[in-house]
Amino acid sequence: MRSVFILVFLCPSVLGQWWTVQTSGLDTNLRGISVRSAAVNGKRRLTLWASGSNGVILRSIDDGNTWQLLSVAGGGSLDFRDIEGFGADTAYVMSSGDSDKSRIYKTTDGGKTWLLQYSDKRAGFFLDSLACDSRIHCVALSDPVDGKFLVISTEDGEHWKELPRDRMPPILSGEGAFAASGTAIALCGRGVFFGTGGAHAARVFHSRNNGSSWTAVETPVAAGNASRGIFSVACEGNLVVAIGGDYKDPESAKAVAAYSRDGGVSWDLAEKQPGGYRSAVARFSSEAFVAVGTNGTDIATYERRKGVHWQHTDALNLNAASFKGPDGWAVGPKGTIARFTLRSIGQADRRETPVAAPKARP
Repeated sequence: MRSVFILVFLCPSVLGQWWTVQTSGLDTNLRGISVRSAAVNGKRRLTLWASGSNGVILRSIDDGNTWQLLSVAGGGSLDFRDIEGFGADTAYVMSSGDSDKSRIYKTTDGGKTWLLQYSDKRAGFFLDSLACDSRIHCVALSDPVDGKFLVISTEDGEHWKELPRDRMPPILSGEGAFAASGTAIALCGRGVFFGTGGAHAARVFHSRNNGSSWTAVETPVAAGNASRGIFSVACEGNLVVAIGGDYKDPESAKAVAAYSRDGGVSWDLAEKQPGGYRSAVARFSSEAFVAVGTNGTDIATYERRKGVHWQHTDALNLNAASFKGPDGWAVGPKGTIARFTLRSIGQADRRETPVAAPKARP
């Protein structure tokens, strides 16, 4: 166990107007980020957890001003693609990898100790995404096992079980999910959504009953190869947003974002597309969303008569984002941590010419 405090400094990003960037200085590709508000020492504070490659886990309990470096015993080689934190003490972290390299750990003492809660040695098991809507209710998505996607769930925060798959549609040839940001699956009330991609189609799977049965709907998001499809989903009531693209061709902005206004039954392409491949989408207000990816950030609001129009805001290379209301944070390669600065949409057009951002690893 290593536990040290990292002092960080905040400075305006030269890459765009929407992010204030700080860097942890760690050799890690950060892909997991969780932002929530909690009482810490009698004061309401943002508590943040981040995770990434080389077994890195970070925690801040003072609105992101300082970060503590944590670790899982024996987990120095794990790739932690997603993390879900609840206050200063409780968090779930998910690693991705073949077979038993995919794991879910939980801490209840602020990261001093981590308990392994789930792993699996079956062929094909590969955790892609984790989502929690409370301290005790979470779901996680694995790549297909025996021809069907595998979703596991905990209802008590302690025990995980595989959800029944007899009413899960079979996969298409070459279909899979993506672990680029750990946000391929989302919880929305009793509904569960997850996105896929691959050789034939980008689909959204939806359960209305906490995973007892599923439907799968093809979306207009571009597919056609193993690196293309839906990487992230977010939902608010009946509005569901799916976003992705091709991580091997991050500049391509063709058919990378779609939305559904009827709870996932039917899908439309966004009327204006983001500026390229986007690995994560997050909601920051009732019907407003932020998408991040290799060549930058886009922001969009939904209007019933106009649909969804994405607007490019800057060029910072980011993997994932998380919001608590307007308070948002994002993470990316080379230990990048960035804080969202809310501005009017019109300001995006008056940004300075961005500096080229480094390429993200798939």
